[in-house]
Amino acid sequence: MADKRDYYEILGISKNASRTDIKKAYRKLALKFHPDKNPSKDAEEKFKEISEAYAVLYDDEKRKLYDMYGHSGIDQRFTSEDIFRGADFGDIFRGMGFETGFDFGFEDIFERFFGHTRNFNSRTARRHRGADLRYDIEISLEDAYKGLDTTIRVPRTETCENCGGSGAKPGTTPKRCTSCDGTGQQRQSRRTAFGMFTQITTCSRCKGEGTIIDSPCSECKGKGLVQKTRDIELKIPKGVDAGSQLRLAGQGEAGQAGAGDLYIVVHIKKHLNFDRRGLDLFTTKNISFPEAALGTKIDLETINNRIETLKIPETTQNGDILRIRNGGHGDLYVEIHIKTPTKLTRNAKKLLEELKDELKE
Repeated sequence: MADKRDYYEILGISKNASRTDIKKAYRKLALKFHPDKNPSKDAEEKFKEISEAYAVLYDDEKRKLYDMYGHSGIDQRFTSEDIFRGADFGDIFRGMGFETGFDFGFEDIFERFFGHTRNFNSRTARRHRGADLRYDIEISLEDAYKGLDTTIRVPRTETCENCGGSGAKPGTTPKRCTSCDGTGQQRQSRRTAFGMFTQITTCSRCKGEGTIIDSPCSECKGKGLVQKTRDIELKIPKGVDAGSQLRLAGQGEAGQAGAGDLYIVVHIKKHLNFDRRGLDLFTTKNISFPEAALGTKIDLETINNRIETLKIPETTQNGDILRIRNGGHGDLYVEIHIKTPTKLTRNAKKLLEELKDELKE
């Protein structure tokens, strides 16, 4: 399957576009590619593409997930129906020559242009996994070098153990909603100038659940979910980079189709002595002018607490960079700073004058 195009690119907008900009861009493209206005062969596919981009980017929650994780963040959490659910297409199409006497909901768009690929009467079609969670952790450069085993505390929604997630008091079961026959949805079909459109709304009695709970669980108050804080063991691998994401499968929010994932975002504290660039480390070392001119050896403590001897060659210049192999996960680079004395004795001045004459070229 070909990779999906970027939603922002599809609508021709920037990533900091406002909701007004998103709606304006979609309205313009929808008028151009709507199959009832554009008879070309690829118009319908193009219309599907721009409608999906609009449905995701105009919804703040879906847009946030997309910005963080791309298409995988949307595809893993939402079914095709869920992507379009809640999108107000009626506001878009009113005043564009598509007035039909009633509002366009997401179902109208989905069923009209997406081939009835899902059975909207099926409650299982609307089941989705729980939300993914993000946890930011800051570690030291030393921990990034050697790896770290730690424990984090994560607040999250979990399935209620008392009722097993049903929301009903133990010993009782939820009853099928008679208003929607357990689908959670109510349908109304109308014939329009453009064909038969079906308007599907959430059942007002069961609020879309498909069931009615007469005796709610005392622990979760009928929701089937409870808020918990869990201690989770976390293993950060050695050599981890700043900004790296570690995925803990099934450690996110609880959901009808399984729990979401927990994403750990690693941040590395600024180190007093070392600066990291990729696998290599960089530091600076001050030496005196005689040491730079004559050469010397100095001891340096590395990130892994080893003492390494660095040879300073004679006539080293200020700003020269010397390398200690394997001084980090990669190498350790040392930038030499030649320290100029702030005070000179009379004898020191005399010696420097003699040296100045000696070094004249």
